[in-house]
Amino acid sequence: MKIWTVSCQKGGVGKTTTVVTLGGLLASRGYKTLLVDLDPHGSLTSYFRMNPDAIEKSGYDLFRAVMDKSKVNIHASIVETDIDGLSIVPAATAMATLDRQAGGLDGMGLVMVNALAQLSEEYDYVLLDTPPMLGVLLVNALAACERLLIPVQTEFLAVKGLERMMRTVQMINRSRAQPIPYTIVPTMYDQRTRASIESLNALRNRYGRELWKEVVPVDTKVREASRLGVPASICMPNSRAVHAYEELLESLLHRRTGSVQKMAM
Repeated sequence: MKIWTVSCQKGGVGKTTTVVTLGGLLASRGYKTLLVDLDPHGSLTSYFRMNPDAIEKSGYDLFRAVMDKSKVNIHASIVETDIDGLSIVPAATAMATLDRQAGGLDGMGLVMVNALAQLSEEYDYVLLDTPPMLGVLLVNALAACERLLIPVQTEFLAVKGLERMMRTVQMINRSRAQPIPYTIVPTMYDQRTRASIESLNALRNRYGRELWKEVVPVDTKVREASRLGVPASICMPNSRAVHAYEELLESLLHRRTGSVQKMAM
């Protein structure tokens, strides 16, 4: 089972779109795929027409079980989507309280590592969607992942958000036996605008080695897929953004990924 985390410490850069589209592509190739929503805003959960404010079982239950010193059962939080081979652990808005409730408790950084270990023989891929701020949830996602994907909108403020993300990665790497391998993914690229062109050039100059060589273009069909509640790779397979994500997936599938490193948290 491969575990990929999608994260950037800036909202609105395409994290959820990346998770949904790659998840749909993996499922369509016959890989059993699990999406995990670790963002209290619940965009991924809402995408699949579930309400984070009223959900009965969610990823929050995993953290609550650790706090209560009871058995963690991730199977109880998994919901099957209408897409064959694609499942989701939804988010609950109560996850926003975790830093206040449990930020200082031992072992809270390893909740997802231990929960996902229960599924090692059941799924081929797990994709984690994350909040844009550093806290218990993001630490869990980075502790569990074998590869980090960092979507970055090609505009100035998103590039600044990438700098914060890189500082977080450096901090997390101090607790791992091996550093997290990561890929920076330029998103929402619009070749008609100077802002996109200059931002992409800045990314290439500073992060050339870790930067994916292609871009995900601006594509209104992705927004339409969100309205339908179906991955764009399923309902709009010929869209420009889906073609870009197909190329991204090919590059990821041909990379070697390391194993999950246990962290002392």
